[in-house]
Amino acid sequence: MKILDNVTVRVTAIKPFGAFVKLNNMMGFIHISEIDDKFVANISDYFNVGDLINVTVVGLEDDKVSFSYKKRNTFHPKIKNEIRLKKGFTPLLNNLEIWQEQEND
Repeated sequence: MKILDNVTVRVTAIKPFGAFVKLNNMMGFIHISEIDDKFVANISDYFNVGDLINVTVVGLEDDKVSFSYKKRNTFHPKIKNEIRLKKGFTPLLNNLEIWQEQEND
């Protein structure tokens, strides 16, 4: 197992600050800040003890494994590209008289 691997773990305990999980014989932890991008008031709103959940490995240190639920399960919209007009308002100006005439007919 390495960082950024996607794995399935079983929730073994829920505390106000995070959830303890198990993967095979390894114990791990999901900190409350790694559950969702939004404020998490109650972890039980996301999962319960015994649930199998998909997570991403975010930390490996000795016998401690840290996981992120939000990296695997939270929708991250694509960043919008900035739109630049190449012709500015020229097409509008060129058509303004035509549109006015059509409106008056």
